[in-house]
Amino acid sequence: MTREYLKKATLTAKSDASEVHETVKSILADIEAGGDAKAMEYAARFDKYDGNVLLTAEDIEAACALVPDKLKRDIEFAHANVKRFAEAQKATVSDVEVEIVPGMIAGQKAIPVDAAGCYVPGGRYSHIASAIMTVTTAKVAGCHHITACSPPRPGVGVAPAIVFAAHICGADKIMAMGGVQGVAAMTFGLFGLPKANILVGPGNQFVAEAKRILFGRVGIDMIAGPTDSLILADKTADPHIVATDLVSQAEHGYNSPVWLVTDDRALAETVMDMVPGLIDDLPELNSQNAAAAWRDYAEVIVCDTREEMAACSDDYAPEHLTVQAEDLDWWLDRLTCYGSLFLGEETTVSYGDKATGTNHVLPTSGAASYTGGLSVHKYMKIVTWQRATREGSRAVAEATARISRLEGMEGHARSADVRLAKYFPGVNFDLTADG
Repeated sequence: MTREYLKKATLTAKSDASEVHETVKSILADIEAGGDAKAMEYAARFDKYDGNVLLTAEDIEAACALVPDKLKRDIEFAHANVKRFAEAQKATVSDVEVEIVPGMIAGQKAIPVDAAGCYVPGGRYSHIASAIMTVTTAKVAGCHHITACSPPRPGVGVAPAIVFAAHICGADKIMAMGGVQGVAAMTFGLFGLPKANILVGPGNQFVAEAKRILFGRVGIDMIAGPTDSLILADKTADPHIVATDLVSQAEHGYNSPVWLVTDDRALAETVMDMVPGLIDDLPELNSQNAAAAWRDYAEVIVCDTREEMAACSDDYAPEHLTVQAEDLDWWLDRLTCYGSLFLGEETTVSYGDKATGTNHVLPTSGAASYTGGLSVHKYMKIVTWQRATREGSRAVAEATARISRLEGMEGHARSADVRLAKYFPGVNFDLTADG
């Protein structure tokens, strides 16, 4: 398979994992031992905020009053779309009851977790959409308690638009606390909150590492790294739109990879010529992030055929995958590894990030090879149950006894034996493991 790199990344999207791990591990241990007071110490140190940790009704009302009406309508529009899609997802999971053999009934139930902790980034950028994506899906799933947690800004608190979004989407509590201390507070049930059963939402490398360390004692949506995006484009693609879309995703951060895969060298070269100017035209912070991401992490790859392009994309397993090429149905059928797919010029990752309805909390760093993104399903436990008549248990008990003995698990075998002896007295069963 031929892949020609017109631009090759000099770095990979990985932080200094060992240093971050030790820092986060230490903070989590401190807060678990010290409780509310220790969490407040870290909040004072990192958040530099001395307002209410849990927003009161008055705090929420005051914050909502600061949000312009036009923005409120946009947030409500996005919320309605995410809610509609989440409800459609939930409808795909149903309770099941089936008679396995006569008299033996088995079933499935979908039960939402009790408490969800939704982390909403608010440092470098105020991620209003993350509040919509996480809280709405938890609410539709049926979680009984939802905490939205977002880092406050000194003298300001949580961004008013984040407060408004979390509130209208159904958060039961809104917490003004960022980083590891916010994640810890939700996990350990500090400040009177219920202990979270699941933690969801994007965050920086410290938030991501906290979720990684806590996974097991609490569920998480996924272990996430820096956001990444890949565009598949052929000769029909508009170079300016391709370049703009690459830059729009590179602005996430200095270590956010963007990749272009094409079978048209001329398109690739044109896009590469356009990108620097588009980056320079961004506001300063956005431009700095995009410039570093493009310089150190971006790649431009030329393949011979669309099949090779698709195979290359599947190898990368991008978080966001855009196709700007002919025959979109072929790509939809062929591609297998991505967090979310955007087919055609008429849609873009930015739409999905903000308002389309599909979720923007997605697998990064190749995790799309084995998992999808955040959905109502992440908050739901698919559990099973069974019941039987005595006659219905007969064949199952015989098989269970013999299989258990073959495995050497005599205790398991006897739990079947005693039922057969009770339900069918006087009947001789061959319950040995021998032929």
